[in-house]
Amino acid sequence: MIRTGAQLIWESLVRHQVSTVFGYPGGAILPAYDAILEYPIHHVLVRHEQSAAHMADGYARASGKVGVAIATSGPGATNLVTGIATAMMDSSPIVCITGQVSSHVLGSDAFQEIDIVGITIPVTKYNCLVRRAEDIVPAIDEAFRVATSGRLGPVLVDITKDAQQASVEWNAQPLGEAEDRPAHRHAVDDLDRALALIAGAKRPVILAGRGIILSGACEQLREFAERTQTPVAMTLLGIGSLPASHALNLGMMGMHGEAWVNHAIQQSDLLLAFGMRFDDRVTGKPSTYAPLARKIHADLDPSEVNKIIAVDVALVGDLADTLDQLLPHVPRLEHDEWLAHIAGLKGDVAVKDIQQMPDEGRLFAAHVIHDIWRMTEGRAVVATDVGQHQMWEAQYYHHELPRSLITSGGLGTMGFGFPAALGAKLARPDAEVWAIVGDGGFQMTQAELATAAQERVKVNIAVINNGYLGMVRQWQEFFYGRRYSSTPISSPDLPALAAAHGLRSVRIDTRDQVESAIRFARQADGTVLLDFRVEQEDSVFPMVPAGAALDAMIRRVEPSRLVETSADPG
Repeated sequence: MIRTGAQLIWESLVRHQVSTVFGYPGGAILPAYDAILEYPIHHVLVRHEQSAAHMADGYARASGKVGVAIATSGPGATNLVTGIATAMMDSSPIVCITGQVSSHVLGSDAFQEIDIVGITIPVTKYNCLVRRAEDIVPAIDEAFRVATSGRLGPVLVDITKDAQQASVEWNAQPLGEAEDRPAHRHAVDDLDRALALIAGAKRPVILAGRGIILSGACEQLREFAERTQTPVAMTLLGIGSLPASHALNLGMMGMHGEAWVNHAIQQSDLLLAFGMRFDDRVTGKPSTYAPLARKIHADLDPSEVNKIIAVDVALVGDLADTLDQLLPHVPRLEHDEWLAHIAGLKGDVAVKDIQQMPDEGRLFAAHVIHDIWRMTEGRAVVATDVGQHQMWEAQYYHHELPRSLITSGGLGTMGFGFPAALGAKLARPDAEVWAIVGDGGFQMTQAELATAAQERVKVNIAVINNGYLGMVRQWQEFFYGRRYSSTPISSPDLPALAAAHGLRSVRIDTRDQVESAIRFARQADGTVLLDFRVEQEDSVFPMVPAGAALDAMIRRVEPSRLVETSADPG
């Protein structure tokens, strides 16, 4: 049959079972936008191409499928770059398709010409420029293969306008069966050394990263932890890999992790790093990190092994395969004394009921996030921006399920949360989805309120509105003598902004208004914006200063004012 290159774009996506794409039309991609009308693919019109990449990313993280973003050449393509880099840093599989000027004017600085392939080399696993219609299907097939194999990540296919307009003979061929993921068989010596360390440890800690979720190894993690009675500390992106209510889940580690978690890591004699990469926000000063511990690192990417922290045993391969090979040989162990010691580390900072935290007439972000957690029973999908609210969410929203926290970990992209939440909701329409965002980051992508309204998407937005770029202000308070340079930030009237888009909104100023506002948002149709006017100069505690040892934490100096921990419910 005869097909244009533009038609072949959609033929390819349909073959890869794509049902939703996020994008913005323009001249160089216009043939593709004309052809989409013939195909069963829903196009979500974003208000900025960066949001298209974030929505595709949120879609991928929430569903485990590939997210797809589409844009035109020049500024349309370059606007995708931050979203692509966000996906690259967090191993999220997205495919970006961009239009490009026609082949005969390439290299002439034609209108809206930019070398997007060259620009995105550092932030993609694979990219290519397609100049012929007959190369479109192979290029997109390869893009999906690369995005979903090995360490997941973003790819980009740049297609010239004339390739989209040209017609070719095409015989539709079904995709071949997906190749079975080959199980990596570890050397017996490596497995034996790991098993010997596990059996001999008295103070072990599992470090659970995003690789557990990506490899589908949550059940193996739980079985391993229970069989060896080993406590589990979470990276930010590992949250959800073990239910927060599980007795062995310690909570989050790192710069803003729980104090007792960081102390436990520093006092441990064995660290089992599963699907995590020892980034600087987790380790503190590397030379002082867990000085008493032997270390086993199980990860898919060999480049991460011994990159920052030297390890004793490296098990390189898919984490689910690795744990499947270990589990039959792992003995049942007891670490009651170690668990009791960690419980003692909590000391006075552990709280029985965060609801009893004194508010003195003020509204704290911790109150808001805890109440959202309590009312959703820890089972909502939550997307965040980056900053203080992100850390409070990780501390105070206790996630019970994998793929339920969607946040920018590696790149730390402000403006990510709201569009990622929209993508997550479109991927999982039956899930309850919240965007917990700061007033700074939300303003970067607030134009997507129009997208939410046009798509009739149901996402609840909780704006933690403190009138500052909160985390930067916190650093200025701690390390720059409270010289608040360019961190106070004004916001529009958010309820009025929501109303201008035909959306409902509530402003909340006091603690006694929180529960009713959350209930209203959950029950109302369509996207609802909740404007929480929280305490302006609150800070995230504990905090490990940059370059300090993991246990050299800054602690809250007024414990009676607001406790610093998320430890809750019992």
